[in-house]
This record gives sequence, structure tokens and C-alpha cells, in this order.
Amino acid sequence: MTIRPARAHDFPGFLGLAAQVEQWFGPMVEEPGFHDAVREHIHGRHGHAALVAPSSGPDLLGGLLLGTEGPTYRVHWLVVSGRARGTGVGRALVEEAVRRWVRGPGVIEVVTFGADHPGAVVSGARVFYERLGFSPAEAAAEGPEGGSRQVYRRAVG
Repeated sequence: MTIRPARAHDFPGFLGLAAQVEQWFGPMVEEPGFHDAVREHIHGRHGHAALVAPSSGPDLLGGLLLGTEGPTYRVHWLVVSGRARGTGVGRALVEEAVRRWVRGPGVIEVVTFGADHPGAVVSGARVFYERLGFSPAEAAAEGPEGGSRQVYRRAVG
């Protein structure tokens, strides 16, 4: 599986991934703020980076947006396409991000679904992060769709 830094031509692929998860995360595809954030990460501006798992076609298997300034690194966005979930794409994206940009001592944080959010089970996000060594921490602000959120954190040496 190939994981590589995102390039400008990957932008439509990020929108395609976003379209698959708007029911859980709220509007993104038509949101200028989301567009700006993706571009900022793709171009590596202001301590941001982006990785993708390309497919054989125009779509992406997955994409990750990361805040690269420690000691607290933040996964800002991670989505794996519906057809690639459960195949190791998400794990590969996180592992490559850690290899490239994360230096300890510090922590990696991500905000994901709260335990009572309908997407928590369907997406498998909480179990996914726990399998990668993240632990549930404090509650976070509700998502734009009104669902609960929780911080997950992992120490890095």
C-alpha cells in the first residue's frame, strides 16, 4: 500500500472522502473553511501536513490532515473510503504520519465520536484509535451536526 504526501491534485479526492462522511461530521464539501484547511495542510503551511493513500483511479482510499508542531500533535482529520475500511489504510496513514513528523516526548491527540454518537459504532473510529494505542480522555465540544465528541490521546516517547 502506498502512502505519500498529498499534492494539489489530490484536493478533489479529499472532497470525495468528505462526501462519504458528512452525515457524521457535518457539511464539508461545500464549505470554504474546509477547502482552506485542506489546502493549508496539503501545502504544509503553518505546521500542517497531509498524507493520502491513493487508489488506482482518481479517488483516494484515505486521507489524513495533521498538525505537525509538537509536543502536542493533532490529527485534524482522518477518513478512509467506505470500500477501504478495515484494510489497514487508516493504520498506514497514522503510522506514516508518526514516522514523518512526530517526535517525543509528547502526545498525539484526535477528537472522535463520543461513546453515544451513532457514528461511533458504524465508523469503528473509537475501536480503531484504541487499537493504535490511543486512550479515551476528556469530552470535547459537540460536532457541527450536534453529536458528542471525545478526545483520544497517545503518548509518544
